[in-house]
Amino acid sequence: MAGGQVEIGQAGGLSDVGETLGTDALKILSAIEEVWCEDGVLLLMDLGSAVMSAELALEMLPEQRRQKCLLSNAPLVEGAIVAALHASLGEPLQAVNAVAEAALSAPKLPGAG
Repeated sequence: MAGGQVEIGQAGGLSDVGETLGTDALKILSAIEEVWCEDGVLLLMDLGSAVMSAELALEMLPEQRRQKCLLSNAPLVEGAIVAALHASLGEPLQAVNAVAEAALSAPKLPGAG
C-alpha cells in the first residue's frame, strides 16, 4: 500500500530469534536507527515493558533525533497499516500518529460483524 516508500522495522522479543517474549531497549534503538529518516519515526508499542523499553531507547538517542520520534498508542497491526499508508502520502508525523491511533475507532461497515 505504501509503494515501498515507508520503512518498517520490528523490535519484538528479547532474543535474536524472537523466541523470548518481552522487549529490549537496545533492539528498539537499533530498529529506530535502521528506519531513521528526517521526517521522523513513529513507534507503535503494545502494553507493559514495551512502553518502558521504547522510552529508554529514546533516551539513548541524540536530542536532535529524539525530537523527531513519537511514541504511539496505536494498535500494532491496524495502526501500522494506516500509518504506512498516510506516511507514504507525505503527511507529517503528528498526523500519521493521529490516524494510527484512531485505527480501531473507525466506523464499522453495515453488515460487518
